[in-house]
This record gives sequence, structure tokens and C-alpha cells, in this order.
Amino acid sequence: MNELKIQVTRELHDTPANVTERLLRAGGRNRFDEPNYRCIWGWNRLTLIGGRWEDKGVVEVRMEPKYPQVNRWHIEKWVAPETYGSPEFWELTTREEGVLALGPYPSRGDYEHCFTLEGPHGEFLQLTATIVEHFARAIEFSRRTKPKKHTLKDREAKNEADYEKWAMEMMDDNATWAYTPHSYLPAKLKEKIA
Repeated sequence: MNELKIQVTRELHDTPANVTERLLRAGGRNRFDEPNYRCIWGWNRLTLIGGRWEDKGVVEVRMEPKYPQVNRWHIEKWVAPETYGSPEFWELTTREEGVLALGPYPSRGDYEHCFTLEGPHGEFLQLTATIVEHFARAIEFSRRTKPKKHTLKDREAKNEADYEKWAMEMMDDNATWAYTPHSYLPAKLKEKIA
């Protein structure tokens, strides 16, 4: 008996040369002499994904589309390898069921998603020179602007330190109130009253 096999084909597209060149002029090159920004078709962007796969019931690493919008153009930005932590940290945090769920450590960095080219209701938009020019100008503008003084991490650390200081003022170490009726005042307020 002959088995009927189904072969799934993917729609692949090469990025037009003028798009690659315009993004390269806008974003420059990384330390490996590769573009900092690139445009890629969703089906062309495969990545290693590991874990337990329901179709076979096995744990393995496979090449799968990185983005769920496979029939769309995506703008990606190169991210330095140190952004992902050390190789040891990567191993520790991405290992699941004996496999690296995100593949091997990205020692040359990797490209991460910036934007999916689609209409306001998720419909397909053709990649055009006008659209690429808008992206390129946005990239150039972002490279000219000065970074803000406080990153989100710095701001959160300051908020946490401020809260810790406030909590310590509210709960001074003087335990003279223990087991007695009392009204509690912050230490600074006590000093002002006394």
C-alpha cells in the first residue's frame, strides 16, 4: 500500500537589496561587521526552540519560525551577546528537560524583533521604499538622541531605595512601645515634636 505524504512548503522571500542598503546606512554595522538593523520575511526567520513537542511526544530542539506572523516582513535589531548574560547564565536559565530551550548561547549576539510590517487590523502590507524610508529615519533619529539619564532599571532601584528609607523612618528600632498602649510616630517627626 502506498502512503500519501504531505510536504509543507514555506513562502520564502529575499530582502530587496535597496532595503538592506538603506537600513545599513541608517543603523550602521555591529562589531562583527554585520548590519545593526535588518528586514526579514517571517518564514525566513527560523530559530532553535527546544522542549517537549506534542506531535511526537519527545523532547528535542527544532528549527521553528521565530515569529507567529510568518507571512509578514519584520524589522530586527542586533543585540550584543553580553545582553543575554554569560554562557553559564544562559545554560542555567534556558535549560528545560535536558535541552537548551532557546538553543546554544548567542556568542555573536542575535537579532531581536523591533517591528512587524502590517496594517492597523493585522493585514498584509507590501514592503515599499517609502515604508523603509520611514523606518530608516526613525532609526537615524534614535541614534542622534541622547540617552535618558535614568533607565528603567535605575529608576526602579531608586524607587526601591526610597521605599526602604521611608520604611526605616516609619519603623525605628526603638522598641520601648512593646506591650504598652502607644501611638507610633516616625522618628523624624518625633525629633521635631521633642
